[in-house]
Amino acid sequence: MLWQRELPGASLVIRGARVLDPAERLDARLEVRIDDGTIAEVAEKVDANGHRVIEAEGLVLAPAFVDSHVHLRTPGREDEETVASGTAAAAAGGYCAILAMPNTEPIVDSAATLGALVETACHEAEIPVGFLAAITRGQRGEELTEMGELADTGAVAFSDDGVPVASAGLMRRALQYASITDRPLALHCEEPTLSRGGHVHEGRVAAELGFAGYPSVAESVAVERDLALAGYESGRIHVLHLSAVESVDALRRAREAGVAASGEATPHHLVLTDDAVRSLDPNVKMNPPLRAEEDRQALLDAVRDGTIEAIATDHAPHAAHEKEVPFEAAPFGVTGLETAFASLYTHLVEPGLLPLETLLERMSAGPARIFGLDRPRVAAGARANLVLLDLDRKWTVGEQPFRSRSANSWLLGSKLSGAVRMTLAGGGLVLDSKELA
Repeated sequence: MLWQRELPGASLVIRGARVLDPAERLDARLEVRIDDGTIAEVAEKVDANGHRVIEAEGLVLAPAFVDSHVHLRTPGREDEETVASGTAAAAAGGYCAILAMPNTEPIVDSAATLGALVETACHEAEIPVGFLAAITRGQRGEELTEMGELADTGAVAFSDDGVPVASAGLMRRALQYASITDRPLALHCEEPTLSRGGHVHEGRVAAELGFAGYPSVAESVAVERDLALAGYESGRIHVLHLSAVESVDALRRAREAGVAASGEATPHHLVLTDDAVRSLDPNVKMNPPLRAEEDRQALLDAVRDGTIEAIATDHAPHAAHEKEVPFEAAPFGVTGLETAFASLYTHLVEPGLLPLETLLERMSAGPARIFGLDRPRVAAGARANLVLLDLDRKWTVGEQPFRSRSANSWLLGSKLSGAVRMTLAGGGLVLDSKELA
């Protein structure tokens, strides 16, 4: 269910790094040998076997990241992103797999459209990529797609991301149909009659700036509805881009009650609050919007305790002319593949708010587990899906060109700690830092 262009398997020895794989309970200075794309040995000392040797003193070697929420904008808006550019950006960010959302032009709601994307990925994808298909035809919320056929064609899951499934009855039928395919529903939870016209979180900042508000209850009532339906139908759902304390509380209660539900948070919702909107920078406009500090703290607590199992970027590229307009006129969405780890390491790990081990797990094993993907791991016999991190490296966002075709990053001009030096994905070397060449 993941596709990538054919790459030669890497043969390397990585020596001197701190090897950190939380899911394997591994944290030690070890050497790792990779033979033709497969991890052959993890030990205190390995035979180089004639391979290229990477001297990685002072670096961290970890399972590469998995992003379960990416917009590749293809088909339809290849000026903003393509399979090739999006997966190259992901490789630069340390990712070994990404999942692409179906709200493209046309919508990925048929086997023909999905099949064409699969074919493109097999020729262009720098790292393995999977595709979600739509829940409803045209994402209009009126008629279900042929989920069985789409699953057979390779759909990883189903989502109408970008718009909610407004009808509770249709959502119930979607849960019933999806259960036959053994695929989860990834849900954009929003009550549009409450959020309509809102640009930013309904609160003090919106009032001071005179912006129409998008209240947190517009998210949380939809989250609670979909959790209730999932529990009733014994269905499996994944709640996309959580932003509100009430939503987090609802997810925690549902999981404790045995509902098969998972959730994700984005780097921007974990780091920023609606105070960032005072800049009037359209690159801090997203859906759901940045919320209050109590919401951010609730998200962080949920990441710590595992209520939120995945951190996903919601990478949403936009053309420059679309974002270079007044705040109210700008579209929702920001990029994030190339900055996710560094932003979270800088703002959460370095200040002591989140353990590095937790961050790595939520960016790798967590999302892989939710969507039934092979878990990246540092273990003999596993395919090489690894990232080499320089935690001491300082860099400024935007100084070097993005690999993404779009630059609508909420971090432009920010100085961050933590750089990706090397990425292996699907056994291939997809990012090779010049200093290590």
